Amino acid sequence: MPMLLYLHGFNSSPESKKALQTQRWYADNAADINFVCPALPPFADRAMGMLRSLVEAQIEGQLEGQPPEPVYLIGSSMGGFFATRLAEQYGLRAVLINPAVSPGRGLDKWLGENRNYTTDEKWVFEPQHIAEYIALDPGDIKDKSHYKVLLQTGDEVLDYRDAQRRYQGCDMVIEEQGDHSFTTYHQHLAAIHQFLVSAPSS
Repeated sequence: MPMLLYLHGFNSSPESKKALQTQRWYADNAADINFVCPALPPFADRAMGMLRSLVEAQIEGQLEGQPPEPVYLIGSSMGGFFATRLAEQYGLRAVLINPAVSPGRGLDKWLGENRNYTTDEKWVFEPQHIAEYIALDPGDIKDKSHYKVLLQTGDEVLDYRDAQRRYQGCDMVIEEQGDHSFTTYHQHLAAIHQFLVSAPSS
């Protein structure tokens, strides 16, 4: 069964609004795709280790002689950063919602003790954790046909123009106003699904 891997934002959880909206939409409209939304730690190396294991198990864990099952990615904010890393490494298709671009440069404010927005779990962020994000920066995009990027100009957390530059040439939707949560996300779910399951242009 194909897998949709939904990657939530920094210090969020699988209980985030967009994650739940996506899960419900796929249950109602594309139940033949396995929706997976792991709880991502705020530490880049641990998060990427978890995600690579999930992707590789899906790609390589098939019966001998059977074609690999596809993996589709949706990433919001920091999840968009991780989705880009996975898409670049494994050649996957990804939809990014107000994605973080080179996030290592803006994480100083998280140093010290924090609490998860939805679970209230405490965690401590240290300078070496910022270095992990810097080391993971993907740089230039290799295959722009693999990406659909949704941006809102009213994003109060990230400057949408950073993503506009990084993903220039990709399938891109830029909406005026809105905010970091991408307020009209639910209206795009059918188009998101269509992009993910369609073959890349040659």
